[in-house]
Amino acid sequence: MKNRFATIRLLALSAIGLILACRLPAAPAHSTFAIGDSEFLLDGKPFQIKAGEMHPARIPRQYWADRLRMAHAMGLNTVSIYVFWNRQEPQEGQFDFKGDADVARFVRLAQKEGLLVILRPGPYCCAEWEFGGFPWWLLCQSGMKVRSQDPRFLAAAAAYMNRLGRACAAADHPRRPDHPGSGRKRVRQLWRRPLVHGQNPGDGSRRWF
Repeated sequence: MKNRFATIRLLALSAIGLILACRLPAAPAHSTFAIGDSEFLLDGKPFQIKAGEMHPARIPRQYWADRLRMAHAMGLNTVSIYVFWNRQEPQEGQFDFKGDADVARFVRLAQKEGLLVILRPGPYCCAEWEFGGFPWWLLCQSGMKVRSQDPRFLAAAAAYMNRLGRACAAADHPRRPDHPGSGRKRVRQLWRRPLVHGQNPGDGSRRWF
């Protein structure tokens, strides 16, 4: 049981740890994002998130920059994106971060456009996407229960989160000093969805991230 909860905490930290960067001309080298008494605070100043939903997996990559420009032109300062597990890991242990699945490239384009990014990696996604974003191969394991404390599910989800974090690391911590997002950490995943489904929230057993 102790190891199971440790795995759940690891998943939560993995999700929260996917912090993405954005270029703002007047931003200091080390930015902060916090929740104040009644508002968000960006670098200590009140900040209103004006976000639009955009899922890279639903848009061919050659249109990404155009869509982001239009979002910015609408007056948005943020895009919120789902990352679908079954798009990034179509076969168990075989990850795809190329072409239309290149999440880091989408984030860099958002940086270039001056947009913040709220990245929502799931593992469950409520977005009218097949199987909630879960990969089909999870069900090849006899008795597998998704969105539960099944250690096999938690281990697979942790592997996905960790791999996604590494894929996005270049956008968060660019190695070149002239990179648009250099040193400017911005928005972490604020929106939460339960990892474990169907438990009583009041009994302390429900785990969120």
